[in-house]
Amino acid sequence: MRIIRMKRRNSGRSIVAGAGLLALGLFSLSTAVRLWRGSARLVSIEEIPDERDACYRPISAQPAAEPGNLFSVFDPTPVYAQDSGGTAQNSRPPARQIVDTAPIYSSVGVDTQRDEVYLQDSNLWSIRVFSRLDNAKPGDPPTEPRRIIKGANTALQFNSCVWVDPAAGDVYSVENDTGNIIAVYPREATGDFAPKRTLKVTHRAYAMTIDDQTKELFLSVQFPPQIAVYSKDASGDDKPLRLIQGPRTRLADSHGIAIDSKRKLLFVNNWGNIADLKVAGTGRFEPPSISVYPLKADGDTPPLRVIQGSKTEMDWPGSMSIEPDSGDLYVANDMGQSLLVFHESDQGDVAPARVIRGPKTRLTYPLGVFVDAKNKEVWAANLGNSSATVYPLMANGDVAPLRIIRSADESKQSLKFGKTEALTYDSKREQLLVPN
Repeated sequence: MRIIRMKRRNSGRSIVAGAGLLALGLFSLSTAVRLWRGSARLVSIEEIPDERDACYRPISAQPAAEPGNLFSVFDPTPVYAQDSGGTAQNSRPPARQIVDTAPIYSSVGVDTQRDEVYLQDSNLWSIRVFSRLDNAKPGDPPTEPRRIIKGANTALQFNSCVWVDPAAGDVYSVENDTGNIIAVYPREATGDFAPKRTLKVTHRAYAMTIDDQTKELFLSVQFPPQIAVYSKDASGDDKPLRLIQGPRTRLADSHGIAIDSKRKLLFVNNWGNIADLKVAGTGRFEPPSISVYPLKADGDTPPLRVIQGSKTEMDWPGSMSIEPDSGDLYVANDMGQSLLVFHESDQGDVAPARVIRGPKTRLTYPLGVFVDAKNKEVWAANLGNSSATVYPLMANGDVAPLRIIRSADESKQSLKFGKTEALTYDSKREQLLVPN
């Protein structure tokens, strides 16, 4: 890795950017030079043998190297920088940090056979397991998990979805960025536990579910938008049994996915970002939508119907979950701070049948949702305050949760950092601007 050092004109102060980000295509040298508008100049770029790195985890701290893991291309050799004052090793700790030290929950799954709740922590790269009946009351300390899957051997990184096999208890985790895998752990996994198998999947995979009747695994991929269907036991380089993909599908930045085995339907929500990278000028944005397909759909299959429009209230919809008896579809509505409920037959610009939203709900950027049909409850994973909240299945409006699993203080507000790809400093207002 290289360290790029620049100096501000007429000032002794310098800024440092990691060129490891260059390898990811997230940060260009020209961008770095422009960080302080018109005033930064490059001093040096050099390498030295050392063990430190300010921009990404050392190779020794990565999961076991796998072909296709983007971290494996990084040169682990750290560097030093040189400026007009001479050469010095760049090993100083930061003066201060803006960092969220608590879990940030992006997905929730419930093992209804064993009364356990699994929360996917996309901040500290872990899976935390709690009792279904845990309840952090006002004034209580954070809820203690029964066990935590976390560590270099787990292959957890940028994880976006957790799913629990109700029969075997196996735990599935989808990786959304550099690893491009689904990792599977036995139910009793804890600590720095290596997955019992991994499946290599398309880059930008987001959410998954499994049809217990057909033993098929359904996986959504953001871009190019597609639904990949695998055997439930697929591993390694196994290929999909079929792919739903193409312009007629109306898939557009696919995220949440749910299946209705009883009615043989597949539901996919889309953020609406559309582009053909092979054709210039084809990028456009559409409103968020939910596309409905036959469960056995394959290839460039048009949806049976589409839910889309301003009445739907969808705003960055996350995961989805089906109540099997009624067919009601529950949607985690991230930026809408709500859970939306649609009927399985809805189409067009329709309002939700029910909306769980309001200050009493304690919903804060809910990204994950899970319907526990056995116990007539619906769970939400809240990105904004390190918590999971659970409600009666038929809840509507500003309803207080039945119980709360909380991994931070009651007043917690997550930094909500996603993948911070750059930053700049507004010297007039003395503010850091961080896009995610």
